[in-house]
Amino acid sequence: MQEFARDTLLERRHHSPDKSMLWDKLTLAQKFAASSLTQFGYDLAFIRCSRAGNLAVLMCNREAATITADGDIDTQPKITIRA
Repeated sequence: MQEFARDTLLERRHHSPDKSMLWDKLTLAQKFAASSLTQFGYDLAFIRCSRAGNLAVLMCNREAATITADGDIDTQPKITIRA
């Protein structure tokens, strides 16, 4: 049973949702900020949901940048990205 649960988690981790679905979940402020970062090669990777609000995570050459729900960009976030 535990093996099945682990396989399910690994499958979820490797699943990449449609980028348009991710963009639809961003706030307007996040969309503007993300749009400016894409000009520098960043790509929206995932959205981390929490009680504090959704945090958009963008990647560029294995470097992460985050955008808060208010649109604040952090190009040197203190987060760990799993491979």
